[in-house]
Parts: sequence; structure tokens; C-alpha cells
Amino acid sequence: MISFPNCKINLGLRILRKRNDGYHDLETVFFPLPHYDIIELIHGSEDLVFSGSGLRVAGEPANNLCFKAIQLLKKDFPELPAMRMHLHKNIPMGAGLGGGSADGAFTLQLINQKFRLDLSREQLLNYALQLGSDCPFFIINKPCVAYGRGEQLEEIGVDLSDYGILLVHPGIHVNTAEAFSGIDPAVPAKSVKEIIQQPVNSWKNELINDFETTVFKKHPAIKSIKDSLYSKGAVYASMTGSGSTVFGIFGDHSALANASNSFKSSASVIICNSPAELRGH
Repeated sequence: MISFPNCKINLGLRILRKRNDGYHDLETVFFPLPHYDIIELIHGSEDLVFSGSGLRVAGEPANNLCFKAIQLLKKDFPELPAMRMHLHKNIPMGAGLGGGSADGAFTLQLINQKFRLDLSREQLLNYALQLGSDCPFFIINKPCVAYGRGEQLEEIGVDLSDYGILLVHPGIHVNTAEAFSGIDPAVPAKSVKEIIQQPVNSWKNELINDFETTVFKKHPAIKSIKDSLYSKGAVYASMTGSGSTVFGIFGDHSALANASNSFKSSASVIICNSPAELRGH
């Protein structure tokens, strides 16, 4: 059985407050996009054989969220048979696109379907949260306002079907702890949820990713990508998550194509359209 975990971007990201448990409360909108990893799961002869291809994933297989998702389910379903899993990685790692979280969440769903565990969406959400704060979103996989650490989700209608989206990944590694270190948490006068329901052409001056302030100071090349996207006709541009991918939303598809061509020599570029095109959704 094959599954296609997709990526996401953050439309706005505000850090509201520091919590007593050391985490931060935030508000953002997760928006799914049709750029995919590929997971194949088949019966195996050993307990679990995990392999990979495509972009190189650092670390041991046991630290991969696909592997962890299988182990998590095996605790409650020890009768699960031996299996082999192959992950073909297309979504850049550590890029603010949620690829690892998607892989973990989709693995939970894949095992649920293949072995007919009959887990409800709520059960899958609970398992996903044990893998990571961003993982529950990929169980829902529709535009959502996220609160708390990102695990409190509320579906919201965001229609970008008339736009094309360009993802530009410069290959710069951004340390998340450093990105947080320069932020003074505050509750903004207008919420991300309010702004996101306004016309897209009003987002430029109001829809903010708080991580940009710190990240742009340390990595001016990332800021220059955002500035360049605007100069090339983007209606809205922003860094996603804590970086380093920057996206531009274009109403003019010829401008999008021209912008894409201008970055190809210096960065990885991906063109995406509406999430209505997500495979299997």
C-alpha cells in the first residue's frame, strides 16, 4: 500500500506567550500543499525493515517519525505483523514545511487502513500528538487555525484556488531554539484568524511570521528571497515556520513562472496549487 504525505506552509505565525512548561503558545494557520513524500508499506519477513531514498534523511532510522509511528501502534496492537516500509523523501527537511510530521501522521493512517485497526479520527489525532505538535494537523489535512503548541486545531476556509504558490528553499539550516531566542511574545491587536479571512491582497502589511525578525537578522539571504518574491509580483510572501523556506503567492501565473526560473540556480524551487488537488483527499 502506498501513501503520499504532503507538505504545509504557515500563513502567519504569532508567538503569544511563554508557558510554564517551557513551550510557547502560538497562533498560526496551517495550509496544506500538494508536494509529496512517498511511503510504501508491505508485509515483511522480519519485525520491521525500514529503507529510504530521495533526499538524505540524517540520523538513525529509529529516530524517524515513520519508524516511531509504527512502534507507537505496536504497543497497543502487538498482533501487527512484520512489515517493510520504504520512504522516498522529496520534501526538504528542517525547512518549515512539516515533511517529517506529515510522514509520521500518514504512517499512522496507512497502518490503520492496511491492517484494519478501525481507529477513529480522534484516536489517530491522539497518536499523532504523541509523535509531535505538528503531526495532528496532517490527520485533518485541511486549512486549520492552530493554537497552543500547534496541536489545538480549528478548521477554517481559506481559498487560494485562484493563486499559484512558489516555495523557495535556499538550503540554509535554521536552528529553532535560536529563532525563538530573539522573540518577545505578545498577543497582537488583530489575530491571525481575523487577518486570514480578509482578501489575500491585504495580507502583506498585516499577516506576520514572528520568526522572521530573528531569522532575517542572522540569515539576510532568506530576507532577500522574500523581498525578491515581492519584486517579482507576489501578492503575499513570507517565511514558513521557523524557516528557511520562503513562499510567494501569485495571482499572475506568468509572473510565478518567471520568479521560479530566477531562483533555480541558487535554491530549490517548488510550484504548488490549491490543496484541493491533494492525493487521496
